[in-house]
Amino acid sequence: MKIFVINPGSTSTKLAVYEDGESKASREFQHDRNELIRLGSVVGQREFRMAAIRKIIAESEHDLTAIDAVAGRGGLLHPLEGGVYAVSDDMLDDLESARYGEHACNLGAMLAQDLADEWNIPAFIVDPVVTDELADVARLTGYPDIKRRSLFHALSQRGSARTAARRLGVAYETSNFIVCHMGGGISIGAHHRGRVVDVINALDGEGPFSPERTGGLPVIPVLDLIQRGEKGMDEMKRIILREGGLFAHLGTNDPREVVKRIEAGDTQAELVFEALMYGIAKHIASLIPALADDSGTIETSAVVLTGGLARSEQITEGLRRRVGFIAPVEVVTGDEEMAALADGAARALRKPDEVKIYNKITN
Repeated sequence: MKIFVINPGSTSTKLAVYEDGESKASREFQHDRNELIRLGSVVGQREFRMAAIRKIIAESEHDLTAIDAVAGRGGLLHPLEGGVYAVSDDMLDDLESARYGEHACNLGAMLAQDLADEWNIPAFIVDPVVTDELADVARLTGYPDIKRRSLFHALSQRGSARTAARRLGVAYETSNFIVCHMGGGISIGAHHRGRVVDVINALDGEGPFSPERTGGLPVIPVLDLIQRGEKGMDEMKRIILREGGLFAHLGTNDPREVVKRIEAGDTQAELVFEALMYGIAKHIASLIPALADDSGTIETSAVVLTGGLARSEQITEGLRRRVGFIAPVEVVTGDEEMAALADGAARALRKPDEVKIYNKITN
């Protein structure tokens, strides 16, 4: 099977061709941020990015004939069970109108469908960021009007867990994993026998601080900042999602720069870096109860570390020391999102009866 994969990011579009599970060609196109801003909205970038994709296809030396399916990164839709979904008119309508939010990942299904229409083949999305399999007890907070949401790096996490399962010789669907995706934002999931029953949601301000997000903050001091007029609502949201973490403390979101400062004797950088690893470890450990069975027994096959920060030996070794008591620590640094998209589309072609259908919520 030959699968064409599209993964749009905020300023990039990744493309790849997989044949029988192996990557045969890949390309990442970097877009000018100012050009994207000029286009106004995410959906306004559709033709711009499609033109870049067609240019790459035209210049490719790889044989792109006989593509069997196109797989695109899933976007902001209503909460869904994980799995493979056929791109549909209902899905495209919700993404094009940004009904549930605007993000570059919304383009995945649109661009996949554009190529699928040209090539007369099916288009799919796999494990979108809105994948929601939370246990009921994981949804409740201490205030009934606010419930926890499942928003996380679902594609990366599930792909990395499957990779770890293959390494360990176990089945993902019958095993337990705690998976930590560490990038600009950090999300952590409790994977219980193939379902992600609890997540630490990086987009709602939960969890540890990251290179550019604050993570969970004490609520009352935040409210005091806003009440005193020192911070406005929009400014506070920007800080929480883009200007917190390493960036707020040290003026950089690059852990390699932080390591250089530590090696040069910067004690503040060392403290912040230790706090980063401590916070990640603490929140990984917080998900242990989510994996307990009815008898209270907890069997975890691995703690899986993935994402850009997993390429830092200082971080992975620091976390291994702190969470290795839970289970063996597996570091997965391949391009798991692209491989997971291709694998999902291939599963859909092999077992079309398992492909899920997205339906609009009308109320």
